[in-house]
Amino acid sequence: MDEPSLAKLAESLRAESLRLGFALVGIAPAVEPTGYGQLQRWLESGYAGEMNYFERRREAYSHPRHVLDGVRSLVLLGLDYNTGLEGCSEPGQGRVSRYAWGSVDYHDLIWGKLDALQEWLAEKAPGASSRGVVDTAPLLEREFAQLAGLGWRGKNTLLINPQRGSYFFLAALLTDLSLPCDPVFTADHCGTCRRCLDACPTGAFPEPYLLDATKCISYLTIELRSEVPESLRPGLGDWLLGCDICQEVCPWNRFTRIADEPGFLPRQDAGLEDLETLLGLSEGEFRARFRNTPLWRPRRRGILRNAAIILGNQRHVPALKALCRALQDEEELIRGAAAWALGQLGGEQARAALRARLPQESATQVRTEIERALEAASAEIAE
Repeated sequence: MDEPSLAKLAESLRAESLRLGFALVGIAPAVEPTGYGQLQRWLESGYAGEMNYFERRREAYSHPRHVLDGVRSLVLLGLDYNTGLEGCSEPGQGRVSRYAWGSVDYHDLIWGKLDALQEWLAEKAPGASSRGVVDTAPLLEREFAQLAGLGWRGKNTLLINPQRGSYFFLAALLTDLSLPCDPVFTADHCGTCRRCLDACPTGAFPEPYLLDATKCISYLTIELRSEVPESLRPGLGDWLLGCDICQEVCPWNRFTRIADEPGFLPRQDAGLEDLETLLGLSEGEFRARFRNTPLWRPRRRGILRNAAIILGNQRHVPALKALCRALQDEEELIRGAAAWALGQLGGEQARAALRARLPQESATQVRTEIERALEAASAEIAE
């Protein structure tokens, strides 16, 4: 295909992307991403935590050819997800990050649009190879989005578009066609602003443009499969899944666009979940309620761990019975979080439940949590 034909195809591809519902479209060349060296240093610093898939695929991030052999161009796509609603939790409720408010997993929704775009391209350019990716392939999407002119990486490491802020998903369609590329976005409009850095309650930014994921609330509530470090639990506040703080304080998000995708509308009450109800869900009930939503990723054990920590942070006494039941859960992770929360609530009923559970508990980590919780409760009496 000659250059004029490729240019015409690129313009038609942009129009089709917008028709399918994508809000941003940009084209970048298939090159080694500018952030690959930073990724290496990030991994060596231990900032990936338990996200071992980064290390396993470390070399694959060096070039998009490891995602699609023979790739020449990447079409970067953005999809708005901010519904414009506001969620403010009350005691006994936990907050869910805006990206996960919908009734469907965003991966599935975007995949549907990507599949349609891939089929369109196959019809317009028979014989061309292509592959769509959403989050799961070894591709530094934010780096390529900047190369495609869609925005800059802010101090909170998220991609910021000057007309839309940062409340959008990124996806990509890789192809072996040599499509004309967009100008690289070279400006950095963060300036001297530090709002995102200073607002993070767990201190997850060692410096601007660098995230220590092991302290990030999104990592702690979603990716971390083990206990949340005790020193970081208070910083979780009321976040059940994910965190929007560094986006909520970003001045550029005053330009955010309201998403009109029905699948992103909240299941209930603007991303709020009743924590006592969650603690009462069996494995089967949890699966039936959340199987095809973003809340499924941490599984029941992760979500109920988070719910218990929030109730401890809130010192929500009405949840005492629910936490006492959680102290008997078959999952060690949930029992340990419930023990910590009971220690935060204090009171004779909480201490009695902890003392009763201690001789029955066989898991070393949970026993430690119970002993520390009893110490915390005793300290409360002394005060």
